[in-house]
Amino acid sequence: MDQSYDVIIIGGGPAGLTAGLYCARARLRTLLLEKAFAGGQIVNAERVDNYPGFPEGITGFDLVMLMQQQATKYGLQMAFAEVTGIENKDKYQKVVSTTDGIYEAKALIIAGGAEHNHLDVPGEEELVGRGVSYCATCDGAFYRDLAVAIVGGGDSAVVEAISLTKFATKVYVVHRRDQLRASKIVQEQAFANKKIEFVWNTVVESIVGDAKVEKLKLKNVKTQAQSLLEVAAIFVSVGVHPYTKYLKDIMSLDEEGYIVTNEKLETDIAGVFAAGDIRTCSARQVVVAAGDGATAAIYAERYVAGL
Repeated sequence: MDQSYDVIIIGGGPAGLTAGLYCARARLRTLLLEKAFAGGQIVNAERVDNYPGFPEGITGFDLVMLMQQQATKYGLQMAFAEVTGIENKDKYQKVVSTTDGIYEAKALIIAGGAEHNHLDVPGEEELVGRGVSYCATCDGAFYRDLAVAIVGGGDSAVVEAISLTKFATKVYVVHRRDQLRASKIVQEQAFANKKIEFVWNTVVESIVGDAKVEKLKLKNVKTQAQSLLEVAAIFVSVGVHPYTKYLKDIMSLDEEGYIVTNEKLETDIAGVFAAGDIRTCSARQVVVAAGDGATAAIYAERYVAGL
């Protein structure tokens, strides 16, 4: 594969794929780098009902595959490698180091996604894949006719709890507060589901089990009372953090590690743009990520033309 491009896009989620579509249609030599598989977080969504153009809804996987097919149809190239660093040599040349070699481009669009937050409690790391999971859509079917727990109170957690009721006999939603952060329509669906039981004002102190998850040690944050909850699995859905470790000393990040951009999605490095969930103040919605990708690509095209 040629190592020199007009634009390199880092990240293959909706933002990156949309940027790839726009850049490729602009006849820019464009490479998209993705460390694992195209799609990002949305690929795990069982159903996406709020993306325009799909009145009956669509799975996250199918939506991403359509995006990828459309972008590659117009000439977007893709390579699977993890980005380990970038270097701004000058306004004409950006260097991207990866686990599969070094690439160069005139402009970069950083659209890498986010990683799941962990609980950081005893037993969590030891039992990953043996009852500890960060994706209910991926692993829920393994716990058919068993009781499971999910930790979190946002949209992702509650939607996944509803999804888990298709397999589990009981789904405990463990939340550190006494009310959910999820949207009202999602809350209504969860409260109406008899298989879901909410464990309010509670945190997980440890995950107990030898070869697999057996119990959760819980603590009520108001009364400090401790209890044990017998479950076969725990699904952790307590948010994400941006994948920006390799950018820490290169460009401006906010306190949480998200990339700071202006309204043109420019970073403080000329010719480097950021799009999607990785940038500060993103609404964290697939349609917004796609819009970001288009915006970043338009201004990247203008930057390259200006050279």
